[in-house]
Amino acid sequence: MASLALTEAIVGTNILFSFMLFGTAITQSFMTIPALLVDFPADSSPEYSARAQLLGRQWPHCWAVGNVFFRPISTVGFLGYAYIAYQTYNDPTTKADWRFFALASLMNLISIVHSAINMQPLNDKIVGLDTGVGEKKVVAAGAEAMMRKWAKWNLVKVVCPLIADTISFFQII
Repeated sequence: MASLALTEAIVGTNILFSFMLFGTAITQSFMTIPALLVDFPADSSPEYSARAQLLGRQWPHCWAVGNVFFRPISTVGFLGYAYIAYQTYNDPTTKADWRFFALASLMNLISIVHSAINMQPLNDKIVGLDTGVGEKKVVAAGAEAMMRKWAKWNLVKVVCPLIADTISFFQII
């Protein structure tokens, strides 16, 4: 059986990580995407191709943080909450309900799977907006729609950490 201090440290770290994920997802969906789409031209505009290509060049900078930094945090959250659920299940003296930590772990798993199955291909399409040969680059229509879709799909990454944080926090108070 793990010490109480270790268990509390893992729960606290997971709550911190989940709040970081929650805050970043809010920033991406409600600040970054709208900022990138300010005055975005219509698909039929002569300026559309250049703006879509710029979006394809800008997106890797936004995406890199999520890909490099937050993917491991989600994984640590999943494993950490699973561990805490296991420890809580096996400790008859605890007042916390292991099922809430298991649900918190599941919320992180949902976020990981959603990122891999839905978000990764969309990220690749957005980055692909900056493709072409030489100075004559032709960009397919729908760049703005892709970004709006990304922002909507990213709401899963707002909701999942919020649920994980809330239920875990109330288990430790």
